[in-house]
Amino acid sequence: MDELDLTTSESKTTYEDITDYVLEHTGLKVSNLHIAQVKQKCGIIERANYNLPKSEDSRQPKYPPEKEAAIRAVLKFFGMV
Repeated sequence: MDELDLTTSESKTTYEDITDYVLEHTGLKVSNLHIAQVKQKCGIIERANYNLPKSEDSRQPKYPPEKEAAIRAVLKFFGMV
């Protein structure tokens, strides 16, 4: 049960906070999609997404490796990973 409990920093960190931090410290612009993909890869469970694609074979753009590294660093900074 302890793994599922959110810390105070996790519950208050928003996507806007993450994008601002990445832009300020690395100069890279990241989208909410990039952040969600990295969070999913790290095992951070998000709430259910009700805006699903209509076809099952639809593709989403992948994030570049430098953006993944920057997002992971921010998630570690905020204590989410």
